[in-house]
Amino acid sequence: MSELVAGWPILSIVTFLPAAGALLILLARVSARGENVGYDNGVKLLTLLITIATFVASLFAFAAFDPSNAAYQLQETAPWAFGASYAMGVDTLAISLVMLTTFLTPICILASWSIEKQVSSYMVLFLILETLMIGVFCAQDIILFYVFFEAGLIPMFILIGVWGGDRRVYAAFKFFLYTLLGSLLMLVAIIFMIATAGTSNIPALTEYAQTTGFAPDVQIWLWLAFFASFAVKMPMWPVHTWLPDAHVEAPTAASVVLAAILLKMGGYGFLRFSLPMFPDASHFFTPLVFALSVIAIVWASLIAFRQVDMKKLIAYSSVAHMGFVTMGIFAGNEQGIQGAIFQMLSHGIISGALFLCVGVVYDRMHTREIAFYGGLVNRMPVYAAVFLLFTMGNVGLPGTSGFPGEILTMVGAFQANAWIAAIAALGVIFSAAYALTLYRKVALGTIENPKLDKITDLDAREWVQFIPLIIATLVMGFAPSIVLDFTSNSAATIIAQFAGATP
Repeated sequence: MSELVAGWPILSIVTFLPAAGALLILLARVSARGENVGYDNGVKLLTLLITIATFVASLFAFAAFDPSNAAYQLQETAPWAFGASYAMGVDTLAISLVMLTTFLTPICILASWSIEKQVSSYMVLFLILETLMIGVFCAQDIILFYVFFEAGLIPMFILIGVWGGDRRVYAAFKFFLYTLLGSLLMLVAIIFMIATAGTSNIPALTEYAQTTGFAPDVQIWLWLAFFASFAVKMPMWPVHTWLPDAHVEAPTAASVVLAAILLKMGGYGFLRFSLPMFPDASHFFTPLVFALSVIAIVWASLIAFRQVDMKKLIAYSSVAHMGFVTMGIFAGNEQGIQGAIFQMLSHGIISGALFLCVGVVYDRMHTREIAFYGGLVNRMPVYAAVFLLFTMGNVGLPGTSGFPGEILTMVGAFQANAWIAAIAALGVIFSAAYALTLYRKVALGTIENPKLDKITDLDAREWVQFIPLIIATLVMGFAPSIVLDFTSNSAATIIAQFAGATP
């Protein structure tokens, strides 16, 4: 397969194919001189085909990738601007997240079929967002990374602010300001690092940090600047408050992207920058990250139990699950980092599926209030079964993708600090309490609300959007080695860098 993509800028193709599709839709809209139902359906179909084509292109990149090689691969370099270069490349960590992005985006487009307002604008924004998300994981120049990282705020801000719920403007501005302010500090740190190391190339910066190294007191400030951005993006407690509002007000597909991909940029940032480039500072701040992680796990789980809105409950669940990710990352050992990477991928699938489950009933009843539902198994048995599978995955049931990541992060944390692992284990118990309570209230029992008497089960389109997620959840649950073996080289490299030595 590598011969098929030899000489082709495959990463650029994967990254910018959605943006090219967005341009095509804009040109079609100009030619159409107006929108109607037929035009809107055509735009939806075209967008779906573009995202599927992007996924297929990413499969070619994946097939050409050699997981036994720990180095960056599929590299592309060209002169750019600001003294930086257009440099693209992926390791096993990056390409795993690229595949997650291209896998989920067509599903998001299917979930957006009920969008009726300004359809072409919605689809254009989604395609641009996909390009920017892929670019974050492929960029090998830190300025290019920052451009992709920050530019992704704009389409998500508009998606929430235009197609969101009643409080969409408040939620959109809160999301934008939180994430932007944190990232401005990171920009200052980036400028300092480039001036000190004389390069903006990420592998070169990492090598400089591992050999010459930034002074320990300088590392402290650089680490804090990057932490300000990545902690908000995850989000970690206590800078998480933008997430529930954004999720509640965002349209379903935007909630999926927000939970499944955008949150993972924080974890990716810790693994790509914080641990390898500032190892001394990362060791120094590990107790702080552990404390914030277990607070997020326990506190967010307790708050989730009290929610009356299904989306908000799942949003707080995401805060708790990201606590396991940061705990595993800063454990700094094989089990912790492998578990964190696995958890990021698994959470992307399961949380995305749970938001889609909420979207199914919201499209029918136009409410997410838990008390409105009950007894759905009687009218929607297939939906109830699908919802149960992803609920069990969210709890971490063995056999689902939710189990390996959680158990590995706790094993890794136990090796670093037994008390942290013990407190984090409470989060597993609490997650079972709120997740199963939600399922009982929504799906089980008898139908008491007469408005539910005519609610219908999953249609063909909804079946199509859930089947890939079901397969991924079960395959990763029963055969986690598929993922763990693939990401082992990246994990080993990060562990060695965290220890302060180039492997």
